[in-house]
Amino acid sequence: MTETAPRNRPDTPGRDLSGSGEEPRKPSTTKRGSGDPASRGRTTIADGVVEKIAGLAARDVIGVHAMGSGASRTFGAVRDRVPGSGRSSASRGVKAEVGEVQTALDLDIVVDYGVSIADVARAVRENVVAAVERMTGLEVVEVNIAVGDVKLPDEEDDEPEPRIQ
Repeated sequence: MTETAPRNRPDTPGRDLSGSGEEPRKPSTTKRGSGDPASRGRTTIADGVVEKIAGLAARDVIGVHAMGSGASRTFGAVRDRVPGSGRSSASRGVKAEVGEVQTALDLDIVVDYGVSIADVARAVRENVVAAVERMTGLEVVEVNIAVGDVKLPDEEDDEPEPRIQ
């Protein structure tokens, strides 16, 4: 039969419970929270945040007259006049799918008559990708653009006139 020595397993750091008279074990002196601060926790970004960033970036492009389909612009104009109403006009015409590290965007735009739609779409893509990636750190995997209308110079906007001036 083999005899084993009792283990020194203090229940409380620094206190010897073995009765062996050994010096108490000192608590660890490693720093708390050592390492890269950026790796301490998670950041989640809501779809609506990415939609607003993309919508504002798209509107900055010359040749983009408006965002959204005709119906969404009309309803949006009415909704914007109601205090406390849901979705912001900044995100109108933008749908985002946001994952942990990537995002995909769908944009509905109205272009001004006379501009090259291909050039406007390319500029919108570049501006949206740059803004979203810079501000969120997400990788933009695709930006789909649907041109739903062309604003003619003599056309009035679809937005209703305010009743009170």
